[in-house]
Amino acid sequence: MKLWIPTSGNIGVTARRELHHLAMRILHNLLRRDSLKKRFLPLLLFAATLTLNALAQPPKSPPLWITDVFLVSPENLQHIDKGSVLVEDGIIRRVVRNSHAKKPTGAVVLSGKEGYLTPGLIDSHVHLASVPGMQFDQAGTHAELVGEYLNQQPRSYLYFGYTTLIDLAVFDPQVMRDFRNADLHPDLYDCGQSIPLANGYPMSFAPPSMRFKIFPNFLYDPQQADKIPHEYAAEEHTAAADVARVKSSGGVCVKSYYERGFDADKNLPVMQPELLAQLHNAAAENHLPLMMHANSLEAQRFAVHGGVDVIAHGLWNWNEYNQQTEMPEAITKLLDQIAEQKIGYQPTIQVLYGEMAYFDSGYLKQTSIRKVVPQKMAAWFHTPEGRWYGKALNPEMKTDAEFYRDEERGPMRRVQKVVAYLANKDANFLFGTDTPSSPTYGNLPGLNGYLEMQQLRRAGMSLEQIFRAATINNARAFHLDAKVGSIEEGKTANLVLTRHSPLQSIKAYDSISAVWIHGRMIARKALAADANH
Repeated sequence: MKLWIPTSGNIGVTARRELHHLAMRILHNLLRRDSLKKRFLPLLLFAATLTLNALAQPPKSPPLWITDVFLVSPENLQHIDKGSVLVEDGIIRRVVRNSHAKKPTGAVVLSGKEGYLTPGLIDSHVHLASVPGMQFDQAGTHAELVGEYLNQQPRSYLYFGYTTLIDLAVFDPQVMRDFRNADLHPDLYDCGQSIPLANGYPMSFAPPSMRFKIFPNFLYDPQQADKIPHEYAAEEHTAAADVARVKSSGGVCVKSYYERGFDADKNLPVMQPELLAQLHNAAAENHLPLMMHANSLEAQRFAVHGGVDVIAHGLWNWNEYNQQTEMPEAITKLLDQIAEQKIGYQPTIQVLYGEMAYFDSGYLKQTSIRKVVPQKMAAWFHTPEGRWYGKALNPEMKTDAEFYRDEERGPMRRVQKVVAYLANKDANFLFGTDTPSSPTYGNLPGLNGYLEMQQLRRAGMSLEQIFRAATINNARAFHLDAKVGSIEEGKTANLVLTRHSPLQSIKAYDSISAVWIHGRMIARKALAADANH
């Protein structure tokens, strides 16, 4: 008697379950015969094991041959050739740069219709547990809005082509788990719990009774021993101990801060050079890039002298030079060091414009808003409660035009000049958005990346620099380049198909037709918040 059980192909879940039950019944009947039991029991058990293992495996998809596309990959931008890519088991198996390659046997053919195939984009500065436009107490009273937003968030990043994200400060692990368990989501990496100085930024935003619970991976400061709860021992909060916790949690980077504060939180404690040296050594020993929040001349100078790998933010605070219209020599010298040492640099210009969204009458009218945010939350943004942050930003009640003009003349002008200078030096730009940078609805997932690219272009970065920053530069900085960042054999099949070339216009990043995540293809329109899922 022959028993044939199909182990692959297009079998539904119900059919596979029925086949499993049939195999078990036949095996049970055979084992009831004593004469067969002794002779064939080992063989039958072996066959049963093979059958059950085969049935447990999901059906394999056939290889996919993506053809009739222009290949745009950062390692080969001098020659944008028409070609084809073979994807199998979520991996890029073959890349052919000519238009006459034959289809591999058994592969499904997908014509890109002369579109542009790029690697998936990487945003190396996000905060997934923060909800745009909401304070913590508002998030607690609007659980339904928050739930819908968090469910949509992975799709919103994919909608704009972001297939890899790096969260720089994990403070709600459940949000991270839910994100990774979503049916469709970008690859997610993180820096574990960030490492602030005790009672410094951003711990200062939380009440003293709560801040050490929210930021438990802080650096102990002996000068503040009387302001640190007794249950936190100094030897458990050294640089080495904090970095070890990041490493053990699976973090791919170390995030710290140098920030004296602003508005009501000024004159905050900051780390000393000796402590930064310890942090740098601990990160290097664990092969983790060290990132530092730094947006002032003082802070970025401190970061450069301390040997950090990545500066997270543009230089919008020139300290004593804020009133100067042109960059002083002190700043150009610092920027020269950043460029020469190839320190990773995240300009994050949209951080500033994200706050200005409250004073831009056209921001909430963008059609892209309803693509990345559920309808109920988008409607809430229009309410007085939803616009609370705009009032907090403008306590002097200036007109929208006045407030916007003052910001344009101040920090926005300064950061744009810095980006233009570094672009001329071909600095090591890394693409990061800091989404959301503050409780503003001006930093929405996915869309914020597209707006950041527009800001970088206006500031003077070339289209090629922006493309590299969002692909291979990010991949290399975070040691992910063996997996992502380019279209090369052996890498993960995280891909984006656009109708226009990203080397010809920023608008290409809003002309996406499809996205692949681990070889799984999703039409862009299916990812929109207003799509019928």
